[in-house]
Order: sequence, then structure tokens, then C-alpha cells
Amino acid sequence: MDIIPQKIEKYIDSHSTPEDQLLYELYRETNLKVMHPRMLSGAAQGRLLQMLASFISAKRILEIGTYTGYSAICLARGMDTLGELHTIDIKEELYEIAHKYIGKAGLENSIHQHIGDALDIIPQIEGNFDLIFIDADKKNYPRYFELLVERLNAGGLMIADNVLWGGKVVEDIQSNDKDTQGVIGFNKMVQEDIRVENVLLPIRDGLMLIRKL
Repeated sequence: MDIIPQKIEKYIDSHSTPEDQLLYELYRETNLKVMHPRMLSGAAQGRLLQMLASFISAKRILEIGTYTGYSAICLARGMDTLGELHTIDIKEELYEIAHKYIGKAGLENSIHQHIGDALDIIPQIEGNFDLIFIDADKKNYPRYFELLVERLNAGGLMIADNVLWGGKVVEDIQSNDKDTQGVIGFNKMVQEDIRVENVLLPIRDGLMLIRKL
């Protein structure tokens, strides 16, 4: 289910700074070789992530859900020139595509790829973060929030993708639908947490923008 009609998405893309050749090549290769290519952030969302990282001069970024590296490249392009980005994905088979394009972007020294369960890897990465982007298994969104909100610097941003989850957040929930339950639980948790302020943006499948107070 598309939250935003495809005609509107095309209009948005045509009125946003276009992706460069490298990101376009990554987009094409993802569509040709990888299942569920809509999981890729895409041009408009990628541009927004880059701008948000730039707005706050992010020096340390954590991404949960590398996929093929599109969003990691966008975030890293927006962060401080001496910044570092840690990105985690559980799918080892996607590592090489992401690694190839990270290298082509000249960001191999700035982006550190981790393969495995994010809940196991996060505690191994020391320090706090200026920006955290969550785009992984939806059932664990509440656990990611609990694990990371205290590691987000004051004034820092946490961004979560797919928080409208194809419109399922306003429908009856099936008892075995752990992903939808996770997204709804995350949205409620964020809304009620006095440590942050937040706005849910109707961008693609929904972006939750969270600022640490």
C-alpha cells in the first residue's frame, strides 16, 4: 500500500535536488539485484537525511539497517568532514554492494560497516551520537529506542523510517503481526517520552523525527 500516490512521489522527486550519478547507479543496481528494492531510501528521502545531518553538523552517526548503503552515503555526505558513521545490517549478502558504493563515494574511512544483530552490536560501539537513523526490523523499534535514547546527545536527532507502515498503524492489528505492533509501540513510546520532542512526517512510508531535549 502506497501512503503517498506514485504521481505525487514523482512530482516530489522532480522538485527536489536530483541524486547524482553514483546514487543513481546504486539505485539501479539495487533494483536489478536485490529483493524488495523499495526498502532503499530514494532520492528525496536521501536528500533530506543529508540535509538534516548537515543542519546539526553531526560528528557521530549510527544507522540501523544499511541495506545497500544509499542512506549511509547520504548521511555521511551531510556530516562533519571529520565525522564517523557506524551502520549495521544483519544481511551479510548485502555487504558487498554497500561496501562497493561506499568506496566509490570516497567514504570508506568515514563509514564503518557492521554485520550482525543490531541489539548485540550496538553495546559494542562506544560513545554517544548526534544522529541515529533507524530503518530495520520493525518489531524491535521499541527496543532500539530504549537502548539508544540516552546515547543521543542533547539537540541530536533520531529518525525512524516506515512509522506509518503502509497505513497499518490505523487499522485493526492481527495478534501475530509483530512488526505492526512494534511500530505502533514505538510511536506511542516516543510520543509519551518527556526526554524528546517529535514530529511524524508523511514522507514516503512515514518518518518520525525525534529531537533530544
